Amino acid sequence: MNMIEYENLFLLNKPFTERYKESFADSLEKGWFILGNKVLQFEKEFASYCGSNYCAGLASGLDALVLALKYFDFPKGAEVIVPSNTYIATILAICQNGLVPVLVEPDLDTYNIDPAKIEEKISPNTKAILVVHLYGKACNMDPILAIAAQNGIKVIEDCAQSHGATYKGKMTGTFGHFGAFSFYPTKNLGALGDAGALITSDTEVIEKIKAMRNYGCHEKYHNSYIGVNSRLDEIQAGFLSVKLPFLDDINAHKKKLAALYQENLKPEFTRPVIHEDYKDVNHIYTVRHQERDKLKAYLLKNNIKTEIHYPIPPHQQKALKGSIKGSFPIAELIHRTTLSLPISYFHTEQQVEQVITVMNKF
Repeated sequence: MNMIEYENLFLLNKPFTERYKESFADSLEKGWFILGNKVLQFEKEFASYCGSNYCAGLASGLDALVLALKYFDFPKGAEVIVPSNTYIATILAICQNGLVPVLVEPDLDTYNIDPAKIEEKISPNTKAILVVHLYGKACNMDPILAIAAQNGIKVIEDCAQSHGATYKGKMTGTFGHFGAFSFYPTKNLGALGDAGALITSDTEVIEKIKAMRNYGCHEKYHNSYIGVNSRLDEIQAGFLSVKLPFLDDINAHKKKLAALYQENLKPEFTRPVIHEDYKDVNHIYTVRHQERDKLKAYLLKNNIKTEIHYPIPPHQQKALKGSIKGSFPIAELIHRTTLSLPISYFHTEQQVEQVITVMNKF
């Protein structure tokens, strides 16, 4: 059996290559590379796709989270609630704003923050809940929004892995004050480099964010805010506009592959829980197994590459040592047992069936 790769960005982008070349040639010919028409076009297209009014293209998904928190100008040392099993970028955005991450354990069925565990972590110093729609599944937003409203705190959505995912028919990124997106190359909507965005439906908010991303300027050389340099690259915006019309096809293909895993893997592999309220986009398809490391080695020996999202929980990272209080056994269980299986746009149903056959012999 030929090696089944976990990801291959050349094969992933192959269907779009000629369109990419045309978009790049157009940018090169026009000689406009920062905040031009391609950025404006993509911002309009992506906001429309998400069912939001506005979009600000940024340099990365991390920058989107940093600017979302920076916008509110919370006092230093204020607390932000965040899931204990998120990717560390979510927590870095909190720390870079001089804020304190307060970790809440996830629901073991969904891997997303457990609404039932949020209220016990709210203090007079809590200013925001930063939810993460992990692996391409939306969070349980109704109770989260109710808790936020009752306590007068902001809601920011980390949608880095949930492009096109919905909760009760509504797109992720449109529930809170901001939806923060990453377009890292491996995402369902991936650029050919780093890129990100914030979406919102508030006119004043988007105008301030667009100024903040560009040194704090509404007008060149006139600085209204302490801003940053975080602008979506004009060339990357063009590439994203090429791929966006295919995002639903990409999501549908990954959903089809996920269904094969769901229906055919043996019960000993703990699979994602499917519920009618959630339309998953399967950015990552993860299973859990008590002998994860042995399973990973076995699959590699049988020419199947996998990944771990993520091997170390945030509270055990060296960078955060001493800055996070509490114990997080559910996060530790997930990080110790989770394994991500091949589910890219370029993978075929036959390849996934091969993965299933090999796994079921483990």
